[in-house]
This record gives sequence, structure tokens and C-alpha cells, in this order.
Amino acid sequence: MGVGLAVRNTSRITGSYSIAALKKLAARVCDGEGVPGNVELSVLFCGDKTIRKLNEQYAGKDEATDVLSFEQSGTFPADTARPLGDIVVSLETVRERCGAKVRAMRDEVQLLFCHGLLHLLGYDHADAKARDIMIDKQAEYLGCSREEAWFSGH
Repeated sequence: MGVGLAVRNTSRITGSYSIAALKKLAARVCDGEGVPGNVELSVLFCGDKTIRKLNEQYAGKDEATDVLSFEQSGTFPADTARPLGDIVVSLETVRERCGAKVRAMRDEVQLLFCHGLLHLLGYDHADAKARDIMIDKQAEYLGCSREEAWFSGH
């Protein structure tokens, strides 16, 4: 099983993520969740304006958010990696939440990426039980406490 990662940053914020670390986390999550075969993910790092437009267009919410996930569906050739979907993260929200501290921003991006990937794999936090499951999964894959595995944005 392999995970391909296509990353694009349209924000002006740099140094807040490591592609290698995100790829390693994606592989850990996909392996732990039993995702078969080779898969691809795309990640867009953007600002609040972009994520707000996407949130309004696809979720009907006229507000910026921290992370959005968009599943890919359809039939794909057997000899190619299967696209899991797209994860969009607002680096402006990350910076605001972390006070521009690089280490804290990297940790927050990892958390949001993990959260988005779990959404792509079918998890949600629509009720208390589902939220607890998602928190436990995030803590497991991020190697942190339950408290560190959740954020005020959700």
C-alpha cells in the first residue's frame, strides 16, 4: 500500500507543514484503517477567503473554517492509485490559533490533516459517540492525548 500526496499552497504562509510528515501520517492512518492498494490525496493550503468560499459553496456556511474534506468517487483504472479526496486547510486560521509559533502551527496542521483524512475515510463527529471515536482515532494516529487530539474549531 502506498500513499501519494499532491500539495499546493496558495496562501502566503510558509514553514507551517512538512510534506514528508504529512505523507508519513497519511500512510499510518491508511494502514491503520485497512485502506487497500495505492491511494492519492490532494491537499490545498489556503487562506480564510478561499476556504470561506468553499465552505459556502459546498456546506452552505458563509464563514471561514479550519479544514474541509471532499471525497472522490467513481471508477478508476486498476493500475493507478485510487484518489481518496481533497483536504483543504486554512493556514490563516492555523496561524491565528497558534500565534505564529512554527512548532505549534506544524502540530495544528498535522491535526487538521488527520481530521480531514478521517472524514474522507467515513468518520464524522455529528454526535457525542461519533466525536469520541474520532478523537480516539486522532489521538492514536498523532501519538498524543485525547485533549491534544481535538481543537476548539470543532
